[in-house]
Amino acid sequence: MDCWGTLAGGVEHSLQGAVRNSHEHNRFPYDYRKARHSMVKKTKAATPRSDESQFGLQLPISRDNAPLNFLKLFYPFHYAVGMAVEKQLSGDTLNRHQTVILWIIKSKGQDGRTLPRKVIEQLIGEWYDLGSPAISKVLRKMAQPPLELIAIEESANSGREKSISLTEAGTETINAMIARTENFIAKISDRLTDAQILNGMDFMERVGEIVEFELESPDS
Repeated sequence: MDCWGTLAGGVEHSLQGAVRNSHEHNRFPYDYRKARHSMVKKTKAATPRSDESQFGLQLPISRDNAPLNFLKLFYPFHYAVGMAVEKQLSGDTLNRHQTVILWIIKSKGQDGRTLPRKVIEQLIGEWYDLGSPAISKVLRKMAQPPLELIAIEESANSGREKSISLTEAGTETINAMIARTENFIAKISDRLTDAQILNGMDFMERVGEIVEFELESPDS
C-alpha cells in the first residue's frame, strides 16, 4: 500500500466522519457499516453510464474497459483529490513528510499512539525515496520545539531499536487534522447521493484490501 493508499484511508475515515455529522441533521444513517451492507444488498446492478465523461472515460463503463478507465481516473484523483485532502491534513504548520508520519502512527501504531521507528522508516522511505539520515532529521524536528509532536525513546523490546510515540501535542494535532479534513470532505459528500457515498467507501476499502493484502507484488 503506497502513500496514496494511506491518504485514501484518511479520505474514508473523513467520509465516515461526514456521515456521522450529517446524521445529526437526519440526512444519513449513523451506522456506516450496517447501512453500507444494507445498501449493497438491496441495490441492483448499476445502470451503465452513457453520458459524456470529463475525464475521457470509455463509455458505457464495463468490466472489460474498467482497468483503462480506472487508470484515467487515477491521476485526477491522486493529484486533484489526494493533494487537496493532504493540504487540509497538513494545515499551515506541517509539511507532507510530517503529516504522513503522524497519520502512519495514528493508523498503524499500537493504540494509535506508538510505532517502531523502523516501520515508519520503511513506509515513508518507500513512498518518498528518503534515506535513514533524512528520516532521522524529520523525526528529530518533530520531536523538538516548537513542534514537540512525538517522543523518540528506546524500544522496550530492544535497546538498539527506537520507538516513536505521540505526545499530547501530537494527539491534539491529529485530532485537529481529522476535524479540519472532515469539514472539507463534508463539502464533497454534500454533493453526493447516499448510494454514491456508500459505494465509494466500499470501493476504496476493497481496493485497499486487494492491494495491501492480496496482491503478491505491484506487477502480479
